[in-house]
Amino acid sequence: MTAPPLGPSKPTTIAFYLPQFHPIPENDGWYGKGFTEWRNVVNARPLFPGHYQPHIPSDLGFYDLRVPETREQQARMASAHGIDAFCYYHYWFESHRPLHRVIDEVMQYNAPDMPFCLAWANENWSRHWDATAHEVLLKQTYNEADDDAHAVFLGQAMLHPLYLRVDGRPVLFIYRIQAMPNPKRTLRRWRELWAAHGLTDVQIIKADTHANFDDPHDFGADSACEFLPHGLVHIPKTHIKGSHEGNEIWAYEDVMRHCLSAQRPAWRRYECVVPNWDNTPRRGDGRSVILHGSTPDLYERWLTAVYRRAPADGIVLINAWNEWAEGAHLEPDIRYGDAYLKATARAIGVVDDHPGEVATPIRAGPASRSERLERLYMDGLEVQTRLQRRLSRLEAMFERQVHHARHDAEQTMAALRDDAVVLTREIDRLRARLAEHTRDGDR
Repeated sequence: MTAPPLGPSKPTTIAFYLPQFHPIPENDGWYGKGFTEWRNVVNARPLFPGHYQPHIPSDLGFYDLRVPETREQQARMASAHGIDAFCYYHYWFESHRPLHRVIDEVMQYNAPDMPFCLAWANENWSRHWDATAHEVLLKQTYNEADDDAHAVFLGQAMLHPLYLRVDGRPVLFIYRIQAMPNPKRTLRRWRELWAAHGLTDVQIIKADTHANFDDPHDFGADSACEFLPHGLVHIPKTHIKGSHEGNEIWAYEDVMRHCLSAQRPAWRRYECVVPNWDNTPRRGDGRSVILHGSTPDLYERWLTAVYRRAPADGIVLINAWNEWAEGAHLEPDIRYGDAYLKATARAIGVVDDHPGEVATPIRAGPASRSERLERLYMDGLEVQTRLQRRLSRLEAMFERQVHHARHDAEQTMAALRDDAVVLTREIDRLRARLAEHTRDGDR
């Protein structure tokens, strides 16, 4: 299947996705054999009265992302509740790509059948997941030769049939564009390399992170996006009795109200909603960032407001699908079940067609005529929605195949022309030698 070119009929809803929950050699060496962040998640404890920790997964359990069925189940669950695409975090350290398995298998097997895009998380890997220069495990570096190799990989990803296009344009997020030595030059070079392979008009989106909220065009990007919890410094923190003074705690509702009333910049900046945020599992007591008091209802109110005011060709971001060690997840947990998923579906206005999620209440006696008509209408609407999604994907697949066929044919023709030129020159050279030999024989 092929990713539908989403927009301009409705905003595109993207959930950030951490491809981390499986062992990798780096983590084995740093934290012990078989480490994943599930270890941090289950070891978290409440830091003050009313603090919700630990977050324990329910429906999907403590999954392993090496299992394709898990990724398929995630995609079905997300799509059924209105998520249009996953944005996978992508890591690049001089051509070394830790946590590459999920992305590679999506591209290799075209599964799960769900649009995706990439967010380059260009920062140091540190022991405490804080991107500082203290106890650096993998250092983020930059050089021109490596930039070209990186551009090639990104171009291949964006040409994949499932890669997300919004209003016809592939989208690429850069987490910390301000850390690049010369982002304008690098992105200009990338665009040139991509264009040479038929990939034009990529929308590069600057994440507003680490106190940099400047115009994205100053960095060579096309637009910006919020990336909460970055940008909370102007919101008064809350103090909770019994909490360590080193923890930074905000009331979730205060953050929601501030973000919804904040002045919008002159340039395009996509809004971001968090279902929750609490990195206690990673940071521990005294160093954690916590949004306290999130509920599915508050989250739904926030997402509803953001989605309704987003332009039809815009993007609505959710941070995140599965950041369990930072308390930011839509995946069901023991405490709330699938309440955040259902809140997402209601906010976006989709029919909840996730099998087994909603039980039909048992009623005494036959349904009335109006109730039967209502059910028929809802069933028809559900079928129509599914058919529209399928048709959109088939149309996009056809367009992509035509594009690839045309591009391949042009390359083949160019190669044949080059071969013909070489062959013509060789024939002319042989004719000249033959004529020379003939003249020598006549003498």
